[in-house]
Amino acid sequence: MSCTRLFVGRDRTRCLYNLLGIVLAGLIPATVLQAAPPRVLPDGAQPADVRLGPLRDLDGYFPFTVSPSREHWEARAAEVRQRLLVALGLWPEPARTPLNPVIHSPRDQGDYTIEKVYFESIPGFFVTGSLYRPKGKPEDRCPGVLCPHGHWTNGRFYDCGPEEIKKEIVQGAERFADGGRSPLQSRCVQLARMGCVVFHYDMIGYADSQQITLDVIHGFKTQRPEMNRPRDWGLFSPQAESHLQSAMGLQTWNSIRALDFLLALPDVDTQRIGVTGASGGGTQTFVLSAIDPRVQVACPAVMVSTAMQGGCTCENASLLRVGTGNIEFAAMFAPKPLFLTGANDWTKEMETKGFPELKNHYALFEAADQLKLVPLVHFLHNYNYVSRAAMYSWLNTHFQLGWSEPVVEEDYQRLTAEELTVWDAEHPQPEGGPEFERRLLAWWTADAARQLGALEPHDADSLRQYQDVMGRGIRAILRPLDPDTSGQHWECVAQEEQGTHVAVRGLLTRKLTPREQIGFAPGTDLEHAQEQLPLVLLRPQSPTGRTCLIVSPEGKQTLVDADGQPTAAVQQLLAAGICVCGVDLLYQGEFLPPGEAFTETRRVPNPREAAAYTFGYNPAVFAERVHDIATVAAFLQHGEYQSTEIDLLALPGAGHWAVAARALLGTSIARLAADTAGFRFAQVSAIHDPNFLPGGAKYDDLPGMLAVAAPAPLFLAGEGDAPPELVASAYRAANAPEALQAGPADATQSLQAAINWLLGK
Repeated sequence: MSCTRLFVGRDRTRCLYNLLGIVLAGLIPATVLQAAPPRVLPDGAQPADVRLGPLRDLDGYFPFTVSPSREHWEARAAEVRQRLLVALGLWPEPARTPLNPVIHSPRDQGDYTIEKVYFESIPGFFVTGSLYRPKGKPEDRCPGVLCPHGHWTNGRFYDCGPEEIKKEIVQGAERFADGGRSPLQSRCVQLARMGCVVFHYDMIGYADSQQITLDVIHGFKTQRPEMNRPRDWGLFSPQAESHLQSAMGLQTWNSIRALDFLLALPDVDTQRIGVTGASGGGTQTFVLSAIDPRVQVACPAVMVSTAMQGGCTCENASLLRVGTGNIEFAAMFAPKPLFLTGANDWTKEMETKGFPELKNHYALFEAADQLKLVPLVHFLHNYNYVSRAAMYSWLNTHFQLGWSEPVVEEDYQRLTAEELTVWDAEHPQPEGGPEFERRLLAWWTADAARQLGALEPHDADSLRQYQDVMGRGIRAILRPLDPDTSGQHWECVAQEEQGTHVAVRGLLTRKLTPREQIGFAPGTDLEHAQEQLPLVLLRPQSPTGRTCLIVSPEGKQTLVDADGQPTAAVQQLLAAGICVCGVDLLYQGEFLPPGEAFTETRRVPNPREAAAYTFGYNPAVFAERVHDIATVAAFLQHGEYQSTEIDLLALPGAGHWAVAARALLGTSIARLAADTAGFRFAQVSAIHDPNFLPGGAKYDDLPGMLAVAAPAPLFLAGEGDAPPELVASAYRAANAPEALQAGPADATQSLQAAINWLLGK
């Protein structure tokens, strides 16, 4: 036999012990392995599974793999774009309510003007900013440029001060003693002088945008008990995460609505729209450009790299970077013009890591001239004069501005915060604070519920639409299994004749795909990165080709009683010629040290208690367990013990995993018998609860997962006297109400009823 063990993390001694244990398992007599609970590995050994090692986090390594063809890439890009929309809470998109824009207090600056702007991205939630317009341009319509500002102190009001600008000038980073004190104003002024209409808008919590404070949106550290409520919750709470409501989602929605505002201006050419920002503004630039086709030129500065992906809570969202990263997000803009800068920060290796792959990616579109990187690694993190000058040239070319090259930025009259603020006696600052935050998220929740509620199926056509919209969301929040099973390897550890059946115990190993290897710490041995599941297969002497996969809160030990013999339920299945399979899912059975219970999920070292730092890079344990079920189902269907039909039986406490697996796998599961015990994601009250799932409550919670699988045969217990009406209506809409069977409320009775249903009795 051949066994491998990935040395992941800090405890190499334990890894070596596990490897030795796996090797010895093949030498232990079968009689030793018969004791209950059934083990595959020696006592104390754990599976050689990379998921037991260090978690992925924002400081991991995020390479980009170039697709072999444009067709392959288009399918991949659609998948990643769907993930982005779902993770940001924008699937379905919130209602585009009236902006009610206010533009006031124009200021003539000679060759350009500045106006003060605010509008409502969501009713009562205001986006604020400065609107720069050129003067004396012969064109009726000018290019429009959005400028998200990033994490400069005071944002749009940023002033580095007289002492700091001296250092910048000496270093060659800036030219002017006064204007150079605000590199954010500098780029807006120069772009306006070149003939662009520029909207420089506030990130939430900066400058005039104070309805939710900087400390909450960008500096969140600790869970707030007063915001953790079944109703009227706040950001970062488990309820907000379960509905995919995040600081990054709100910020991105503001960017989309800022684009709406810009495009509605009569002097803006809707076919020449650009976005440029640095740092956190760079994140907003490439995210907006990836999901909104109206952007024509994108210039994200000092942010796109294979290294650190964005440290702020406004740059992270649960689900967002599981198996992907910023390079791939930027790649989604191809073949449109993409301009990047690097500095002596996490982007310093872009020339050799990331940009070569982007060049090859653009070559797929025969658009090599539409991509440029300016690596100014002798400067620290910045959007300084040198970087801006390169960006001006890029926009000058692609917007055909006709400005003579090289573009030289000139000095200007820098405005103070008092001169820039949009609020005054005639335009009073709106209310904010915790109650406003709760109302804002309540609107977001109600708006999504209204849109999704309108999809409730009542006939075949509406069912198809429901399953399309909801299915996209549900598949994105779960962890899809790569359909290629070539990375699976089955190793039989023990096999024994037991009269009516053969008991087989072994390890199902699956090598991680390249995309699943994204995000691990540099230096991780990815060549041997794998998942490994301990399995027990009980094979009847006269098999029919059917296999029943049984999942439970205790793992595979549920197949046998205290004496190590198959339970009565299992014996009934075996007597009918049905093979029975049990598995230890992640953190069950042999995944745990002796005597240890799994009550709380792990978290990344980041001290801030925002779920996105862990679950933006790692699937939730709930999703991992669903993924494990899918892995085993693929093995049972295509592996050594090929089954013509796979049934899934879930005991109380595991029914919600099985329901999610059915929603993910569809008809690959012939029959599902599940006792949900009334579980709902909306009831999970901690972000490190093992059943926490980002987005779990949004798409009609567990009933939504059941409805997207209709009309596949379903035995449903644990839901009271009758199935949820949504589920029943889905089966009626499919004209297959007989495929849905309700089980009794009593758990013991429901198990026997489920067995009878599986046996056709």
